[in-house]
Amino acid sequence: MEPSRLAPALADLAGMADRAGIITDFDGTLSAIIEDPGEARALEGVPGVLAQLARRYRRVAVVSGRPVTFLTDRLGLGNPSLEDADEEKRVAVFGLYGLEWAGADGVVHTRADAERWRSAVGQAGHQAGDEVGPGVVVEPKGLSLTIHWRTVPDQERSAQLVARRLAKDWNLVRHAGRRSVELRPPVEADKGTAVTSLCRGLVAACFVGDDRGDLPAFAALDRLAASSGFFAVKVAVDSAEVPPELLASADLVVEGPEGALAMLASLALLAEQ
Repeated sequence: MEPSRLAPALADLAGMADRAGIITDFDGTLSAIIEDPGEARALEGVPGVLAQLARRYRRVAVVSGRPVTFLTDRLGLGNPSLEDADEEKRVAVFGLYGLEWAGADGVVHTRADAERWRSAVGQAGHQAGDEVGPGVVVEPKGLSLTIHWRTVPDQERSAQLVARRLAKDWNLVRHAGRRSVELRPPVEADKGTAVTSLCRGLVAACFVGDDRGDLPAFAALDRLAASSGFFAVKVAVDSAEVPPELLASADLVVEGPEGALAMLASLALLAEQ
């Protein structure tokens, strides 16, 4: 996307770079969706663009359902943190929908109210591995777990039944995903709470996402805009699997992760002008 073709709202955002935040999802936004979730990789050029953005914008962050260690590895980031994002020009990383984050010392920190559920989540994950049908993938994440049926769509019903039973047995909460379901601790944490935290002290922000789990982030920006005149831009990454409600809520739609990367690169370039 050429800077001259960038949506006016994003051009305005770039004009407030020193007071604005750029926040993005990972899967389906900075990386392509693939059959094996463990093999996901950021598109070539993503780390460099994030670094460019962090040099110009007040705050740059990745907020994902993935664990922090996965994200920092795939994005080539070192010791990111929200607290010193301005001084050190680091990219903040929040994993597991804000249940954990990377500190300035490189240590992964977790919310205390979620940490006490680690054992229950682990036990549920072991059970899930024994109970799901052939081809269904159980992805343990420490404080959450995801059950995927991407390659075996005929197993969706049985996988959902397993997830429902485990959620009840271990007092976990089910969250629908893209051809998957996630079990998380019953604490108030989603991309909306993470985005709200990241937007403190800012006057503008952009969130880029592609899935149902990104709807709370869009809603958080809507609340900020309605209550305080915050300048918010919601960007949806289109694909064959994007939820229609995400597209309906978006201010701007880009085509796939390649479109998202091009848009972010344009934002970096505009802020340098």
